[in-house]
Amino acid sequence: HIDNEKHRLAIQDILWRNKILFDPTPSIINIPSQSAIRTGDHPPIYSKQYSASYTYQDMKFQETKKLLERGQIEESTSPWSPPIVLVKKKDKTMRFCIDYRCLNAITIKDAFPLPRLDEIFEQLSDAVYYTKFDFKSGYFQVPLSKEDRITNGLATFQRIINHILGPARWKYALAYIDDVIIYSKTFEEHLIHLNDICTMLKNARFRLNPEKCEIAQTQTDYLGHNVKNGEIRPSSNNINGLLNTRLPQRADEACKFVKAAEYYRKFIPNFSQTAEPARKFVPTTRTQQKKGQKTIITLTDDELKAFNQLKQFLTTDMVLRLPNNRFPFKVQTDASDEGIGAVLLQIYSEGDRSIAYLSKKFTQAQRKWSPMEQECYAFICSLDKWHNCLSGIKFEWETDHKALTQLKQKAKINKRCERWRLKILEYDFKVKHIPAHVTFFRVVTRL
Repeated sequence: HIDNEKHRLAIQDILWRNKILFDPTPSIINIPSQSAIRTGDHPPIYSKQYSASYTYQDMKFQETKKLLERGQIEESTSPWSPPIVLVKKKDKTMRFCIDYRCLNAITIKDAFPLPRLDEIFEQLSDAVYYTKFDFKSGYFQVPLSKEDRITNGLATFQRIINHILGPARWKYALAYIDDVIIYSKTFEEHLIHLNDICTMLKNARFRLNPEKCEIAQTQTDYLGHNVKNGEIRPSSNNINGLLNTRLPQRADEACKFVKAAEYYRKFIPNFSQTAEPARKFVPTTRTQQKKGQKTIITLTDDELKAFNQLKQFLTTDMVLRLPNNRFPFKVQTDASDEGIGAVLLQIYSEGDRSIAYLSKKFTQAQRKWSPMEQECYAFICSLDKWHNCLSGIKFEWETDHKALTQLKQKAKINKRCERWRLKILEYDFKVKHIPAHVTFFRVVTRL
């Protein structure tokens, strides 16, 4: 919704000139056919279709008929045969899918990189206006070679959209697979940027879903986060879903909750130590647990406390500033017997604003380190995590460990810290000692 009449008319003019983007008639983008599936010498895999109710069978038939009529699929005599599945969407309608797990397992993976989420959000720090595009059945718009027909779908689509956006990427438009966002500092700039991207997508013959597009908004939900005026917070829809989750009764339910909460760990001080008792339910190579396990569980007191504390954090208004190079950075670290904590801040006229939190639980060996080593390790972890923000600029490091103020000097320190000092000296920073009671993580690393 756009209240300003002049702005609304300007937007309407751009959309009208690019109305073909919203044409419901299916389209195939005008690029060479993509090869997405390479299985080597593996023989074809045939899987029986899953049994389904009469209602679901009718849904499958109607959807298949519709796709055939649109020319988005064709009848096949291939020896490969994966089963059809129907997946319920947020609006309670059903999504027509194919179970390609067996095929994916033998497909040679496409290593084309997806953009990092932190780098995406850093680009939005100065933006005021946002447009978000949603493709109409985006994957059906990509032509595949006849030999293929899809793990690697994500990498294939990312490569295509990167090519189409061209030099606009990282300047005023970004795409995470099929989620495209246009961002601008002023409305006048946004009109230019919107017109440019619409023209690019139109020339490529893409089709958009008008019901899910957002045009020239001053805030937006993007990749599970709400962005507005240089601030970022978790999307309320996602948080409400986590808060309404019952206490897990099966291992897979516990795993799902912990991994969903971990997506927002940069908003939660001391996340690592808080979530540690519940992380036993997250499958790892070391634990040899199977993904999606249905084992019935009874939470211990520590595990129950971890779930409740995570939910308590999620109920707060978790808001962070997006990093902005126009303001100086500050890193504050602390360590305890249990682990390390750090916060990345920026210094504004009204005070320090949090950019991100970091926490890590010590291993048994790390718990035996000296206090100086533990405190220095907290800074090393901060440099690794926030290298993109801290490399090549001057910043301040605040610590309550006074001996570390001499780290940049030629003071004698132990071998481990000496090795770390070589890496630390690659950065341009000033160390400031602050009393323990002033250090923010003096509290959170000891919870």
